[in-house]
Formats: sequence, structure tokens, C-alpha cells
Amino acid sequence: MPDTLNTYRTLTPYLVVPDADVEMRFLKAAFAAAETLCHRSPEGKVMHAEMTVGDSLVMIGQSSVQWKPLTSALYVWVPDVDATYARALEAGATSQSAPEDKPYGHRQAGVVDTNGVTWWIASPIA
Repeated sequence: MPDTLNTYRTLTPYLVVPDADVEMRFLKAAFAAAETLCHRSPEGKVMHAEMTVGDSLVMIGQSSVQWKPLTSALYVWVPDVDATYARALEAGATSQSAPEDKPYGHRQAGVVDTNGVTWWIASPIA
């Protein structure tokens, strides 16, 4: 069980997706996420999972009749936009936009994973 005083922040994204296992594999492959908690139904479906991406926590749930999928977009700071973008594509995402320097000081790229979650990948321009 996570240490709630040191794990949870003021704002934590919660993804409700059609295939939670696929989402968890994508997070591991694209962003080097670590699984910290996973509760499954008797049928093996992910009911609630928690993964860390860098210093952030992401909660994930399997959609169902009761819990419909929710669309979302997340902005992720990474050390190397180009390398992370390439890993995300290798992990099954499609390109939303290739890496480029933006006038507001970010190098940014965008991908959409197989569950329809948009990930904006960015770092400050050095």
C-alpha cells in the first residue's frame, strides 16, 4: 500500500481507458513508468492501478458499463523530447505532432496512445 503522505500530490491524473493493461504497458515502454499498485477483479481486469512517471503519479482504471472511458490529454516534462517521442511511437502510439521548438520556449511533440489518450511530450529549450 502506498505511503499516502508522500505519494499523492494536490492533483493526480486518473485515466479510465478501454484497456488498462495496454495503457500500463505503454507507460512502461514510453515513459519508463513503474507500477506501484494494481487491484484486479476476479476476472483479471484492472480495477485500480497506480504508476509513477518520474516524480508524478498516474492512476489507471479499466472502463466498464459503470465507468465509461474518459478522454484526456497530459503534458509530460522529459529530459529528451525526441528520444521519448521515438519510444512512444515504438510502444504503439501515433504521432499528433513531431518534435519541434515552440515560440513559448518548449521543445514539444504529441502522440496519441492506443486507448486514445493524448500525450504532449516537452522540455524547456536549452
